[in-house]
Amino acid sequence: MNKAGVICEFNPFHNGHKFLLQNIKSNYADDIICIMSGHFVQRGDIAICDKYTRTKAALNNGADMVVELPTVYAVSNSNIFAENGVLMAKSLGCDILCFGAEDKLDDLLKISEFLESYDAQNIIKEQMTNGEYYPKALYHAIKQTQGEDLANISKKPNNILALEYISACKKHNIKPIAIKRTGTNHDSEKTVDIYTSASNIRKMIKNGESYENFTPMKIKNYAELEKIESAILYKIKTSSAEELKNLADINEGLENRIIKIARSKNSINELLSALKTKRYTHARLRRILIYSLLAISNEMQHTPVPYIRVLGINKNKTYLMKSWDLPLITKVSRGYKALNFNAQKIFNVDIKTSEIFSIALQSKSNISLNEFSQQIIKV
Repeated sequence: MNKAGVICEFNPFHNGHKFLLQNIKSNYADDIICIMSGHFVQRGDIAICDKYTRTKAALNNGADMVVELPTVYAVSNSNIFAENGVLMAKSLGCDILCFGAEDKLDDLLKISEFLESYDAQNIIKEQMTNGEYYPKALYHAIKQTQGEDLANISKKPNNILALEYISACKKHNIKPIAIKRTGTNHDSEKTVDIYTSASNIRKMIKNGESYENFTPMKIKNYAELEKIESAILYKIKTSSAEELKNLADINEGLENRIIKIARSKNSINELLSALKTKRYTHARLRRILIYSLLAISNEMQHTPVPYIRVLGINKNKTYLMKSWDLPLITKVSRGYKALNFNAQKIFNVDIKTSEIFSIALQSKSNISLNEFSQQIIKV
C-alpha cells in the first residue's frame, strides 16, 4: 500500500489540483497526504483564503490527510521549502512524493544529476558572484554544459521546484514522481476547458469575475496583501539594521539598502521596484517583507521542521495520523505545550499569521482562526 506525499499551496484548490490527486490515486498510491502552506505562501504573498477552507476542499477532492507546512518554511526559497516538505513526508511514512511538472521525470533527473557535479556548482557560484540570481545562474550552467534544450526545461517555474524536490527525495530516500501539468502553465492567464492557473483564478476572484468553472471552491471572502500594507511598511521602516540583518535571506548589506530606500516609499510596489536589482528578484524581496512582518529569522528558517500539525483528515483514514520522527500535533492546546522552546517559536509564527490573516480579509468574517480552539477538519 503506497503512501504519497504532495507538497502544495492550493491557493486556491482548483481543477488541476483535483486532476493531480485523481491521477495519483489511479496510478501510484492508495493514500495521499498533502503538506500544505498555511496563511502565507512561497511567493511572499498572503493566501487567497484561509487554510481550513483549503484543507476541506482538498479532502473533498482526493486528499486523505492535510498537514501544515509551517509558515517559516512555506515562505522561503525553493530549497528550504522542498527540503522541509520532503522531511515531513518522510516522517509521515510516504513512499513517494508526487508533484506537477512541465516536463518528463527523466529529463529532470538528468538535470538533477548534473547539478550535483563539481562543474555545475562552480559555474553557478561564478554566475552568482557576477550578480545573477539563482534561477538564471542555474540556466546558464546547464546551457553551457548540457545544451539549450535542458536549460530551457530548468527555467520553467514548476520544474525549478521539481528539481529541489528530486534533490530532497534522494537525501531522504523517497521516490519522486513527476506528473505532467495539465491545462495551462503556472501563472498563465489562459483557460483551457475547465483548467486555468491559480494566479488567474485569484485575479478573477479579486475582479469579481466568474471563476466557478475552474475550481470546486466557493470563496465568499478573500484576503489580500494590500489590506495589511501599512503594517508591513511600518515594520520595515521602524526596524534597525541589526534587526533586518537577522532576518532570513538578508546578506551582503541588503539591510542597509532596505533602510535607505524604505524611508521615501509609501507603498509595497514602490518599495519593491526601487529595491529590485539583477541579484534580488521580486519574489525574494516580497518574502523578505513577510519575514520582517512575522519576525522570521535566518536561524529559524535553517532549523529543520520540528513538528507536524494535522489540519484535516478523511474519517476513514485516521490510521494515517502517525509520525515516525517528528511530534504529531492533533490538538494544539496539548501539542503546543509539549514542544521545546525553539519549536514553539516556529509555531508562534503560525499563530501570528492567523491573526494577521483576519485583518487581511476584505470584509468581516465569522471564521474562527484561533489556533488553540480549531478542531481537526474531518470529512
